[in-house]
Amino acid sequence: MEFRRLGRTDIQVSLICLGTMTWGEQNTEAEAHAQLDYALERGINFIDAAEMYPVPPRAETQGRTEAYIGSWLKARKNRDRVVLATKVAGRGGGPRGQFDWLRDDKQPPDLSRRQIFEAVDKSLKRLQTDYIDLYQTHWPDRLTVNFGRAEYPWNEEASVAIAETLDAMGDLVKAGKIRTMGVSNETAWGVMKHLGDAAASPARPRIVSIQNPYSLLNRWYEASLSEIAKQEEVGLLAYSPLAMGVLSGKYLGGARPPGSRLALFTRFTRYSNPQVERATERYVALAQQHGLDPAQMALAFVNSRPFMTSNIIGATSLEQLKTDIDSIDVKLSQEVLDGIEAIHRDQPNPSA
Repeated sequence: MEFRRLGRTDIQVSLICLGTMTWGEQNTEAEAHAQLDYALERGINFIDAAEMYPVPPRAETQGRTEAYIGSWLKARKNRDRVVLATKVAGRGGGPRGQFDWLRDDKQPPDLSRRQIFEAVDKSLKRLQTDYIDLYQTHWPDRLTVNFGRAEYPWNEEASVAIAETLDAMGDLVKAGKIRTMGVSNETAWGVMKHLGDAAASPARPRIVSIQNPYSLLNRWYEASLSEIAKQEEVGLLAYSPLAMGVLSGKYLGGARPPGSRLALFTRFTRYSNPQVERATERYVALAQQHGLDPAQMALAFVNSRPFMTSNIIGATSLEQLKTDIDSIDVKLSQEVLDGIEAIHRDQPNPSA
């Protein structure tokens, strides 16, 4: 396993991170524990969760993912061996009023001090730990161009200032409840605003990472955020590196394997349009031409990017997990990389 520094901290995280959003929906507690055991055995020390998980988010299942991690930590007594990340939900994930079941007062979530303090205490209880290594805002407290939204929402305003969120996070660091802070589903402006507001007060934490989508089918991160990763040392935690499994090729030709995510849920339409199908066909063919597993080629590409801090993989079976982790040993030739770039130029970012 390879390791990378988390921002400007002394925390070293594995290049492969274990994603968990299926636990409690598609995976049982026993299956989650088996994945955690195997990942740790293979050298993965980085685990990513969220208060909202599992996905799709529902009031009836919310929090199960963190609870499964917590029961594993309690049983294995190995908290010191893992870097634990989770997220707090805010207003910007969708229409106002969404996810109001997350809070005790049934108010829509936001990134205010009061709500962040409530959220972190609930996460700590479910995770059965005294501290979280990386506490991330799950999305901005404003609507942006993400989750398949193509046009900037000019008429929307943030409900909570970034400075207030940073002040709250600073108090959590001081209290020992979190070690570092990161953002997710953020824009270049949002990342720089966080950095600027943090620089204005020594009590505010400097963000160490950004968790955004990145894959062969969605490389928008490269346009502006990759420069920030280099200049400001805020590296990428890439989610959906296989575009919900699409880049494995298992959905080609309209196939929907029983139990697969796209067979079970209809919410992930950005991964199943005709442009995605055409690009995926070409990426799968390229992998096969060079004797590579398509999923491993896609993951190896993400692993190889210089702005990458960690690549968040997710699996519903140990077989999938093994394949994904084995991508760490796959090094792509220049011929393969050239083939990837040729496809990307012809069909750029079809699932953005």
